[in-house]
Amino acid sequence: MAHLDDFSRRHLGLSDGERSYICGVLGVDEVDQVILNALPPDLVLEAPFGVGTGCSESQLLERVAGLAARNSPRVSLIGTGYADCHTPAVIQRQILENPAWYTAYTPYQPEISQGRLEMLLNFQTLVADLTGLEMANASLLDEATAAAEAMAMCRRLSPSTSSRFVVAADTHPQTLAVLATRAEPVGIELVLVDAVHPASVQDCFGVLVSVPTSTGALYDAGDVLAEARRCGAISVVATDLLACTLMRSPGEMGADLAVGSAQRFGVPLFYGGPHAAFLACREEHARALPGRLVGVSTDTAGRPALRLALQTREQHIRRERATSNVCTAQALLAVVAAAYAMWHGPEGLVALARSVHERTARLAGALREAGWSLRHDTFFDTLCVDARGRASDLHDAARSRGLDFRDLGADAVGLSLDETTTDLIVDRVLETFRAVTPPSAPDGAVTRSPDPLPEALRRGRDVLPQAAFRRCRSEHDMLRELRRLSDRDLALDRTMIPLGSCTMKLNAAVEMMPVTWPSFSRLHPHAPDDQTEGTRALIAELEQYLVEITGYDAVSLQPNAGSQGELAGLLAIRAYHRSRGDDGRTVCLVPTSAHGTNAASAVMAGFSVIAVATDDEGNVDLDDLDRRLAEVGDRLGAIMITYPSTHGVFEPRVAELCAKVHEVGGQVYVDGANLNALVGWARPGRFGADVGHLNLHKTFCIPHGGGGPGVGPV
Repeated sequence: MAHLDDFSRRHLGLSDGERSYICGVLGVDEVDQVILNALPPDLVLEAPFGVGTGCSESQLLERVAGLAARNSPRVSLIGTGYADCHTPAVIQRQILENPAWYTAYTPYQPEISQGRLEMLLNFQTLVADLTGLEMANASLLDEATAAAEAMAMCRRLSPSTSSRFVVAADTHPQTLAVLATRAEPVGIELVLVDAVHPASVQDCFGVLVSVPTSTGALYDAGDVLAEARRCGAISVVATDLLACTLMRSPGEMGADLAVGSAQRFGVPLFYGGPHAAFLACREEHARALPGRLVGVSTDTAGRPALRLALQTREQHIRRERATSNVCTAQALLAVVAAAYAMWHGPEGLVALARSVHERTARLAGALREAGWSLRHDTFFDTLCVDARGRASDLHDAARSRGLDFRDLGADAVGLSLDETTTDLIVDRVLETFRAVTPPSAPDGAVTRSPDPLPEALRRGRDVLPQAAFRRCRSEHDMLRELRRLSDRDLALDRTMIPLGSCTMKLNAAVEMMPVTWPSFSRLHPHAPDDQTEGTRALIAELEQYLVEITGYDAVSLQPNAGSQGELAGLLAIRAYHRSRGDDGRTVCLVPTSAHGTNAASAVMAGFSVIAVATDDEGNVDLDDLDRRLAEVGDRLGAIMITYPSTHGVFEPRVAELCAKVHEVGGQVYVDGANLNALVGWARPGRFGADVGHLNLHKTFCIPHGGGGPGVGPV
């Protein structure tokens, strides 16, 4: 199939002459012989795996277009922290679809990353200003993860000896789920409170409230936050950046930390991710801030320069004492969000927020006039309608009009508006409610508020006074600003990046094209299955491909980064032992050569970490492993190794290592950071690995995007 050879030749860029020269230098007849010389013979596959035949670029686009056609997104008013938005065309074309931005690597070398670092500093400034706090990191993986990182940060900062973390129940469900997952292994007691009040935060190390709440209520949490501070607890407010342009910011209310998602700032829904989250804090807490932080410094000539500050302290210095295993960010999407704020400017963002809020207020008034009651009398963009047993009828009526409401059980439905909501959509929503007879008003029903955003809840400071958000008011200005910044960076559209990392590859343009197709990008993550058939088929097919490639029995694409894949895999091992009554298997062995996230992930999963030595060549020292296994005995839960190893070598006795661990009842976790050296040659799941994660931005075609986004299947 000549067209396939053509794709490989063009994408890899090697001519026949260059290939022959390489083979001559290496002393082999074929490039494949290099792998065969290095890989232990007992690991080599006897037959190629069955993932079918490849296809040409045109065939690929036709195939993916067929999957896209099986999606049928309706107008979503589901909300729950996800809002549809308009990605400005200049940002979509010049950032999201531009290899100058999406092929850049993590800015470990600031001298070749100044443009990206400036945009990430803009993101930090945007978040800090809107949340009313002094510091913000350069983004996190998603809002739920940001909340979990904030919980760990609270525990580290609080002088309280309590293990209780109080959380308002009216918080997004995915956030509650991740908090519960992260709390249990490290002994945190998660306390859900329907109505958080000062008395409920008097015996805890931290408290998290949502303003606005998940079902839309807007209120001043100042009394609760003040009481938390008095009691030595650290407070977190989960918030909405667009709402913060109008309402009192978390900082004005007295919060120590603020978390949320920047998704509605120009980042498509993408069926739930990836999206750039944020974590902001008071300056006094900056050294405990997880993730990356861009700082302003000076170069050797005294000129201003940007760099990553405190970037390695958690995983590579603290290791098993780390409170976070996050070593990356959602850099590309944080850049999009910052550019969105630059494009609209403070006046534009405030105008957008007012438009969404006023349209929501008009809808609320019309619903009340039609006989429906609302659960909250103050709100920003989300309404909770009291359905009293009529919710099913409302959902049916909405679907017939091309709408999706949030399912809140039989007695309520949720409606969240966004910048894409038009007056015509509001009319369709009202038609839906008028088509269903409203229930009689319950006792104590909320009456119509004269102002859904009272003066006491309004923002008390200007929005984004910084010059970066005030100088781009035309497409020419924006285009040139983005070009100026990308010219200060080094990405694969210019040259190789000499860091020796396995992420240094160019994503084929054809792989990137479908990302922004509306049939994929405008799907809400909670959209009913009848709208998402194509995307779910794509996910299922990829899972099966990865099962075949890795030799494992099942793969989940849920983790949104390698760090989260590590944690999910270790939690699976922990659950496996517990399901067999082996609750005492609480030790994880980690080689001294391992990436710092390994030790951090193990602690976060509830394991105690014991280091295993490496020999003079960097391989796991099997004699020291024997000593550790004898010392630990039936307390062994797992060992974490990387294969090929962190120093890039196929350790010849890896199968023996796995067998030793299995003999004493432990599980083998293989970090898949270097899977690209195994694909087509060996399967971790067949040489002794029980669990592992993959890094799709390293092995396959997820763009690294300057330090994220990523996918970390487990």
